[in-house]
This record gives sequence, C-alpha cells and structure tokens, in this order.
Amino acid sequence: MTTLTGPRKDAASGNADSLVIFLHGYGSDGNDLIGIGDSLAEHLPNTTFLAPNAPQKCANNPMGYQWSPIPWLDGSTEEAAQAGLAESIDLLNAYLGEVAVTEGIGPERTIIFGFSQGTMMALHIGPRRAVPFAGIVGFSGRLLYPERLQAETKSKPPILLVHGDSDEMVPPAALPEAAEALTKAGFEVFTHISKNTGHGIAPDGLNKALQFITMKLGN
Repeated sequence: MTTLTGPRKDAASGNADSLVIFLHGYGSDGNDLIGIGDSLAEHLPNTTFLAPNAPQKCANNPMGYQWSPIPWLDGSTEEAAQAGLAESIDLLNAYLGEVAVTEGIGPERTIIFGFSQGTMMALHIGPRRAVPFAGIVGFSGRLLYPERLQAETKSKPPILLVHGDSDEMVPPAALPEAAEALTKAGFEVFTHISKNTGHGIAPDGLNKALQFITMKLGN
C-alpha cells in the first residue's frame, strides 16, 4: 500500500459507479477540496469522492502538504523540487492503481480534479497512464514540461481547464499555454475563464466543472 491517505465522501446513493479524485494545492490537504464533493453529490449521487493528502509535509506550512517543493516559494533547490516531484508521481500512480482495485471502479469511470499544484500533477500523470481517465478537471494550474507531452503521451483523457483572470499565484496565461500544447498533442480540451477571480474556485468555474463531469460520466 502507498502512504497516501485522506478524506472521502461515499456516494449518496450508497451504490458508487464512479469516482472523483481531488488533488489539492501546495500547502493544503485533502480536507481543502473534499467539501466540493458536498456541492457535487446532489448531482452525482452514484459518485464517491476521494481527496488524498500529498506525500510531503509543506516547507512553508507544516500543517499542510506538497506534491513537491517550489523553489521560488520556499527557497528549495531545483534538484529537491525534481526529486520531490518524482517521488509524488510514483506514489500517486500507485495510489490510483490501488483505488481502482479497492473501489472496484476503473479509470474509465474516474475523474481527476486538481487545483493549482494538484492540477499540475493531474495534467502530468493522466496522459502518461495506459488507460485514459473519464476526464481531468484542472483549476488554476499549468502544464509541466509541455515539450515532452507528445512523446510521452499514452492516453488522451478529455480535459477541462479553468482559471481566474486575476490569479496572483499562477498567471492566467498558463491556461492558453496548456490548452495549446494539449490540443496540439490531440487532446479534447475545454476551457473557462472565471472573471474577477484570483487563485481559487469560483461558482461559475465549479458549475462548468459539474457540467463537464456529468457529460463525461454520462450522468
């Protein structure tokens, strides 16, 4: 078993046939996103929601977690950031494989929902897995290593990218940059800009995410 643990919200119907897995941002934890499941559950009664904590304690917030160090935020080295990212990629891939078995729900019925650094993880891992997820939702993130995407892609899940136009942490330009690289690599990409929104999830963006999830899960 991996070391990734975190909160969950079981399907409201008691009969889950799909999963939404939340990947939180830098310095946060699974509890930060699992509450979104409350908003979505009414519309997705057969969906179980999972929100694993990232594997590393956050240097800038010991109460939170990180998928990897961020040198410009925490003063870490580029080598430490690369090592942390590699560790998290391995652990998250193992976790996703385990979840498919323990929940009895495969990737074709699983949505990966990321925020900020969690979006970066989702966009990096999803295309490199052999079997495509039902979809990836990415808020306020960016695409890591776009120059490697085409060569390393193994599957092409549909992707929704959402970003606030006033994001002070991850520039809004990260959305079109990611969308261009993903589209060029043959992915189906949807985008939405939340007006007057900083580094967060606004109601209009969450509504777009619900529409996308519902469409891709066939609910």
